[in-house]
Amino acid sequence: MRHLSIDIETRSSVDIKKSGAYKYARSPDFRILLFAWQWEDDETQIADLANGEELPERERLALEDPSVIKHAYNAAFEWYCLNQAGYVTPIEQWQCTMVHGLYCGYTAGLEATGKAIGLPQEKRKLATGKALIRYFCTPCKPTRSNGWRTWNQPWHDTEKWSLFKEYCVQDVVTEREILKRLELFPMPEGEERQWQLDTLMNACGVRADRELIRGALLVDGISRERLTNEAVAISRVDNPNSTVQLMKWLSDKGTETPDLRKGTVEELLKVQPEGAVRRMLELRQQLGKTSVKKYQAMESALCEDGRIRGLTQYYGANRTGRWAGRLVQLQNLPRNYINNLDYARKLAKAGNHDGIQILYGNVQDTLSQLIRTAFIPSEGNHLVVADFSAIEARVIAWLAGEQWVNEVFATHGKIYEATASQMFHVPIEKIAKGNPEYSLRQKGKVATLALGYQGGTSALIAMGAIQMGLSEEELPDIVVRWRKANPRIRDLWYAVEQAALSVMENAGSQAINGLIFRLEGDLVYGQTFLTVQLPSGRKLFYPKPFLSENQFGKMAVHYYTVGQQTRKWEVASTYGGKMTENIVQAVARDCLAVTLERIAARGFQVVFHVHDEVIIDAPAETTAEEICNLMAEPISWAPGLILKSAGFESDYYKKD
Repeated sequence: MRHLSIDIETRSSVDIKKSGAYKYARSPDFRILLFAWQWEDDETQIADLANGEELPERERLALEDPSVIKHAYNAAFEWYCLNQAGYVTPIEQWQCTMVHGLYCGYTAGLEATGKAIGLPQEKRKLATGKALIRYFCTPCKPTRSNGWRTWNQPWHDTEKWSLFKEYCVQDVVTEREILKRLELFPMPEGEERQWQLDTLMNACGVRADRELIRGALLVDGISRERLTNEAVAISRVDNPNSTVQLMKWLSDKGTETPDLRKGTVEELLKVQPEGAVRRMLELRQQLGKTSVKKYQAMESALCEDGRIRGLTQYYGANRTGRWAGRLVQLQNLPRNYINNLDYARKLAKAGNHDGIQILYGNVQDTLSQLIRTAFIPSEGNHLVVADFSAIEARVIAWLAGEQWVNEVFATHGKIYEATASQMFHVPIEKIAKGNPEYSLRQKGKVATLALGYQGGTSALIAMGAIQMGLSEEELPDIVVRWRKANPRIRDLWYAVEQAALSVMENAGSQAINGLIFRLEGDLVYGQTFLTVQLPSGRKLFYPKPFLSENQFGKMAVHYYTVGQQTRKWEVASTYGGKMTENIVQAVARDCLAVTLERIAARGFQVVFHVHDEVIIDAPAETTAEEICNLMAEPISWAPGLILKSAGFESDYYKKD
C-alpha cells in the first residue's frame, strides 16, 4: 500500500463555523483553490488550481486507487470537498490523522496537536493562516477601491498568495510529521471503519422540518418582544436582559442575589411571593431560555435539500472515545413532557404564538420541548429510535463481577428496586406502588445513578437527591449502604487505581477483570502513554503520564489532556473511580459501535446517535423490535454481558 498525505484550501460564501463543512462544500460558489500533497517521505508539492493549474494525472488517479491510502488532518473535510468538486475518492480509502491523534489522547486542531505531540518549530503549522484564509477563502465586501469585487483572487495580492501556498504546503508537512509519530501506536481497523461509518452518516445527514424551524423562530421572536416589553413596563430598566441592571432593580426592591444564573433564579422563585419581583424573575427565566437558539443553529446548518449534515464528531470525547455533538449539539437536547406533541407542532408551524400560550402557558418552554421534533424521516420512511437500557449499570456490574446485579439484568431488570432491596434488606416484592416500602425505590435509584464511580454525598446531590425529597442528613447512610451492597464494584475502583499506580512504578503491565494496563512509549520521538486495553481490543490513552501527589496529598496518576474549562493542553490527575468511569463509558461506547456495525450490515441508515441511543431513517416496514433485537444480541468480546434496549417508531424524533 502506498500513502498519500493531502491538504486542500477552499473557498465558499457559507460560514463554515455556523453551518458546518457539508453545507459549506455544497454551496454553488464552493471551489478548491490549492491542492498540496506528499507521497511517503518525498518532497511536498502543490497544484495551484485557482490559477488554472490542473491536478497531475498520477495524483488524480491515486484519489480513486484502492492501493493508495489517503491521509489528511480532519480527512472527512478533504474527502467530502474533493467529491463535491468532482474528484471521485471512496471514503474506504481514507484515514484521518486528526482522529488518530484523538484516539491516542491528543487534542484536535493541527496547530494544537503539533505542539502537544512535540513537533520541532520548523515542522509546525504556520501562524499566518487565519489572515490569509479570511482574505482568500471568504467573500470580501465590495467597495469602490477594490473594484466592487466580492472575492479576493490570487492576482489581487500575489505576495499573499505565495504565502498562502507556503501555508498549504506546511500543513501537509505538519500532518505527515504527526502521522509518523502516531503510526507507532496504530488505531484498530475496527476504529478506522467506525470513523468511515461516522463520516458517511454525517454526509447523509438527517431531514429537518423546515416549516417547524421557521415557525418556531417566528413564535420565539414574538414571545421575546412581548416578554421584554412586559419586563420594561414592570421595572422601567432600559435593558431587562442586563444582569447588572436587573440585579440593581431587585436590590432596590429588597431582593439581594449574588447572580442571576439559571439555578439561582430557580431557588429565588421557590420563596418569592406573588408580585412584581416574582414576575420579573419569571420573565428572566423565560428570556434566558437559550435552548431555543438551537432552531437558529438548525436553520444555519440546513442544506438546500432539507437535510442537516455533520451533527456528530467521531471520538469527540477522547477519554472514552464517545461521539460528541456538533452544530445543533444533540447531546444536550431538552426533553419533551407535553402530551399532545402533534398539536403543539401544528401551532408552532403556523407561527401561532397566542395558541401556544393559551394551551401550554410558557411559550419558550414549549418551543424548547419541540426542538427534538424538528428532526424527521425522509419521505415515505419513519424514524426508529432505540437505546440501551441502563447500559452503564450493566457494564460496570459485568466488569466487576457483581453477580446479584448481573442476575437482576438477566431476569426482571428492576435494578432500582433490587438495589433498594439489597441496601435496606427488604424483600423486593414489598418495594411496589401502594406499599410504604416503595419510598425506598427513590434511594435505590439515585444511588445506582450517582455512586458507581466512587462518588459520595456530593455525587448524590449533583444527581438531584435533594430535589427527589431526600435530606442531606440521610445521604451518608445511602453511600455506606450502597457500597456494602456492591462490594465487587467498590473493589474494582481500588483495583483499577492500584493497577495504574503499579504500572507507573514498575513499567510493566497489569491485567485485571479483562482490562490490561500498560506503560507504552517509543524511543524515536519520546512519546509515553498509560494505556488501558478494553475487552474490545481498543485502548484508552493517557498521554505523558507521571506520578505525583494530588490535592489530597495522595500519590496519583497525572497526565496531559485538554482542560474542560480552559480548553488548553494541561495536566490533570485521576483516581480509581474516575478511571473506572472512563472504562465503563468506553465499554458502553464500544457496545454502541458494535450496534452501528450491525445496523449498517442490515442496510439501515443511522442518521445520528446520542449517547446510547440510535436514530434510524428506515422504511415503514422496519420495526423498533427488529432494531432492539439487534442491540440485545450477545457481543463476542463481552461474554456474559446482558444487553437490552427499548425503542419506538415515530414520524419525528422525540423522547418517548
